[in-house]
Amino acid sequence: MPLESPSAAASARNVIHNIGYRHYDGPRLGRAYTRRSLFSQSLRGAYGLGRSAKSKVLPMTLFAVMCVPAVVIVAVATTTGADRLPVSYTRYAILLQAVIGLYLAAQAPQSVSRDLRFKSMPLYFSRPIERVDYVAAKYTAMASALFVLTAAPVLVLYVGALLIKADFLEQTKGMAQGLLGVALLSLLYAGIGLVIAALTPRRGFGVAAVIAVLTIPYGAVSAVQGIASVQGREEIVGWLGLFSPISLIDGLQTRFLGGTSSFPNGAEPTAAAGWLYLLVVLVLIAGCYALLMRRYRKAGL
Repeated sequence: MPLESPSAAASARNVIHNIGYRHYDGPRLGRAYTRRSLFSQSLRGAYGLGRSAKSKVLPMTLFAVMCVPAVVIVAVATTTGADRLPVSYTRYAILLQAVIGLYLAAQAPQSVSRDLRFKSMPLYFSRPIERVDYVAAKYTAMASALFVLTAAPVLVLYVGALLIKADFLEQTKGMAQGLLGVALLSLLYAGIGLVIAALTPRRGFGVAAVIAVLTIPYGAVSAVQGIASVQGREEIVGWLGLFSPISLIDGLQTRFLGGTSSFPNGAEPTAAAGWLYLLVVLVLIAGCYALLMRRYRKAGL
């Protein structure tokens, strides 16, 4: 059998094969399209849409748990012929804060920790997308998911109030105040949850850390407020609410949105404390966004 010459073998190895590559001449959709796609994918993922059936169980269950009490309240009010609902629009989310915290603890790590754990960040940033686009999409998606969770029962209560023929203008104003309150809560909680979840690629650590940050300060603040109230120090009860995320929203709603306080003996923040509540909430939201930008400045490099 004749041996193949070295030059012929080299020539065979250097053949360029036509694999049908064609240059892309279609439209370049750019950063805006990528940002919208990432937002849509993240929002859908927060409720398990587009994922396995197992991924839908927890978020959909928590959504149902948020809405069922509102449906029961409406059913009882219409059956008994009540002229008003027993729960205000601004107070509903405060009463179900545990459900909101559990939802955030489950979905914030799912939104960002997976990208860190599976080292997907270089793939994101190899496309026409900047760090600010990634952070903005993830933040707005998480806040939107929380808003859907918290606004749905408010709308259920509003429909129920109209069914029992409560005053239309009063109920519409209360509903608007309730939606504004849960919007602020969603922005604040989304920032806190994403900052904590972005610190570790391990989802379990993120879940535990989010739950701890939301529950431990609230428990401590509630205990100290109770002690201060028993000792007759009502003047400091309102100021203590500055040290817990949910107490911040509670005090803010009480002062500016016509809400009823959950503080001991119904204590309310003073006018000065109310403005400080608003300032602290806005600073925390902006600070969480800045921390996320700092976290992803070198992520994936």
